[in-house]
Amino acid sequence: MFHIVLYQPEIPPNTGNIMRLCANTGARLHLIEPLGFALDDKALRRAGLDYREWAEVHTYPNLEAFVERVRPPRLLAFSTRAKRRYTDLKYQRDDAFLFGPETRGLPAKILDTMMDGLCLRLPLLPHNRSLNLANTVAVVVYEAWRQLGFAGGR
Repeated sequence: MFHIVLYQPEIPPNTGNIMRLCANTGARLHLIEPLGFALDDKALRRAGLDYREWAEVHTYPNLEAFVERVRPPRLLAFSTRAKRRYTDLKYQRDDAFLFGPETRGLPAKILDTMMDGLCLRLPLLPHNRSLNLANTVAVVVYEAWRQLGFAGGR
């Protein structure tokens, strides 16, 4: 399935909701430190409900450690600054989806190292900043899974 990579997430309920998404779709969740909360945070547990035990969650000290350990075939970055829409890509099994922190998005130093075609965005109305992180991740995961025929789902 897919890898969801949260780079320095800050808001516990977003991460909890994404854990729940992972438990229900088979995606794996990877958290890049520093985290803006402790993994036993009450808000994280509340948002994740009882799905935490069903979600595969890993933490890494930095993005390089994730890439070296997991070696995803493709690392796709999601940013409001990207030119290409998320629907313009043919997703593949084991793709890794990289999302930045809620208040600032992915840093330019990471986006600058990505190939143009691997930086994607969700369309928004003009003058709007962004969607909620958990909503964005859900939209991307379900589009990718749809393209794969919801393999493994029922």
